Formats: sequence, structure tokens, C-alpha cells
Amino acid sequence: MKQSLEKLDENFFTQFKAAQKFKKNQLILGPSAEPSGIFYLKSGFVRLYLVSESGKELTLNIFKPGTYFSMIWALNNTPNIYFYESLTEVLLLKAPKAEVVEFVESNPSVLYDLAKRTLSGLDGMTRLMEALLTGNANQQIASVLLVLVRRFGKKDKANQTIIELPLTHRIIGTLAGLSRESTSLELEKLTKDKIISQKDHLILIKDLKRLEDKSPISFIEDIIF
Repeated sequence: MKQSLEKLDENFFTQFKAAQKFKKNQLILGPSAEPSGIFYLKSGFVRLYLVSESGKELTLNIFKPGTYFSMIWALNNTPNIYFYESLTEVLLLKAPKAEVVEFVESNPSVLYDLAKRTLSGLDGMTRLMEALLTGNANQQIASVLLVLVRRFGKKDKANQTIIELPLTHRIIGTLAGLSRESTSLELEKLTKDKIISQKDHLILIKDLKRLEDKSPISFIEDIIF
């Protein structure tokens, strides 16, 4: 069902023949800029983030293929206040706002899937915020990794979990609200404890239960591979 819905979305956006490619770490859309349409993420990963007055970045979400944005603007006419940046090479399809709203309204299964994904993301963000507010640096990093497992985790042949998303320590830090230096230190601790391993910006979770034990919030019951 999910695959057929993604195909339905892709077929809808493809008809407008407005594909755009972005290189890694390229700004797609900035705050206060009026979006030129609604984007469908065909391939690659896109980071959604804010920048504080002091210049500190806070990553709010990472979009994976099959996502389309900015639906807040499309449905509520809310001005965009976020940065959208490509984490990898990205291919986007684009459709006019009015046509996307009509498409969603006339396809209950698409509307249901959109609402489900939105609520799931909100639930994950709420629990992560709770963990970041109540935990120390070690607990914060553990919680961020568990959220990433929930979104991007896949089992390998050894029944270990790999986060299929290339991430630098700086980006992980912006998810946890920590500096890159603090993030690197906590990741190194988890590596020495043989809870994770790191290679080529990919993280392998070697012991998911021990990782969850370090988080003040439970995530494992919601993780389905």
C-alpha cells in the first residue's frame, strides 16, 4: 500500500516536468522566501533547520525519498521560516501549490498517509525534545541515534542496525543541540563501549538495547524493520 501511494505521488509530480537537481550541502529554500511550488523528494535527503539569533543551527527534521514539502505553506498559507538544505545529492520534482492541494483533497488515501506521517514525525520530535531537555549529553546523543534508527534504520546480515543516512558529527550535534566537539566526544564513548561503530559517515548500532538504556525516553517499541 505504501509503495503504491509513493508511486501515485511520484506520478502526480512527474506530469509537471519540473525536476531540479541539487548538489550536496546546497540551499534549496531559505526563510522568508516564497516557495515556487511544492517539492517532491525523489532521491536523496533534505535537512530542515532553524538558525538562532546567535547563529546556532537546530535541525528539526530530515526528509527521505517519498516526502513532499512545504505543506505547511500549501495548506495554511504560513510563511516559510525554515532552511531546507540537501544533505546528499538531491533530485526534486515540483508541482504548483493549487494542484497539490487539489490532489491531496481528492485522494483520501494520500491525505491519510500525509496525516499519518506528519503525526508520526511530531510524536518523534516531541519525545526527542523531552529527552534533550531532561538528559545529559550522553543521553541526548543516544536519543538522537534512536530517533534516526526509527526513521532510517535497517537490519544488516548480522542482525545489527545501520542508519542508512550519511551524517557528520556536526549535523548530529544540530539534532541534539550540542557542539560538534561534544557530539564527537559522546560518539567516541559509544564506540569504545562497542554500542556503535562509525565508518564513512554511516553509523552501525551494534547493541540497540544498550543504546536505549542510555536514553531517558523509550523508542524501541516503535521501531519496525
